[in-house]
Amino acid sequence: MTNAHPRRKSKAALLPRAFLAALMLSLSACGSSGTQADKPPLADAQVGGPFTLVDKNNKTVRWSDFDGRYRIVYFGYTYCPDACPTDMAVIGHALEKLEKSHPALTPRVVPIFITVDPERDTPQIVGQFAAAFSPRVVGLTGPKAEIDKAAQEFAVYHDRGASTPGGGYLINHSRTVLLMGPRGEPIAILPADRGPDAMADEIVKWVK
Repeated sequence: MTNAHPRRKSKAALLPRAFLAALMLSLSACGSSGTQADKPPLADAQVGGPFTLVDKNNKTVRWSDFDGRYRIVYFGYTYCPDACPTDMAVIGHALEKLEKSHPALTPRVVPIFITVDPERDTPQIVGQFAAAFSPRVVGLTGPKAEIDKAAQEFAVYHDRGASTPGGGYLINHSRTVLLMGPRGEPIAILPADRGPDAMADEIVKWVK
């Protein structure tokens, strides 16, 4: 337990600076041609790490199971009223565009949705939510301790928020869409706020 807290603080401290640098690079790239040789914006960020969760079939899924493929990682929850469905829709539409424009590239990219609400998000619910945006999205849940560990590895903030009518509740959480490499290394923040075209372009830039 004594080692977990310093690591979390280290990632939390490094991530905002890395994200700011990534965003600045993305903006500057809009006015330049850019090349595949560019250094990934998150190359020096301490983001990502091992986890053990379960998929829609309650099958154990580990971070290492995705080795060899690029990964789009997003943390959210299925009862989210706005941000999560919006961001996941952008991811889904970006994948559709990639399938049309770069069909050979698409199988090398796996989108992953990880819930931050394991109390309500069962494997079946997470699976249905993920499939609503693309059949290629892998929805993951698990025990709270494992969800918290995964969120810590990816420097994702999440905390129970306000109550809602009927006994429900909201969850405050980070909504960053991360592109990770085939070795699990952080590459870039995908611009969900700029729509599926921009996201697809960013994926094509880094997936080799």
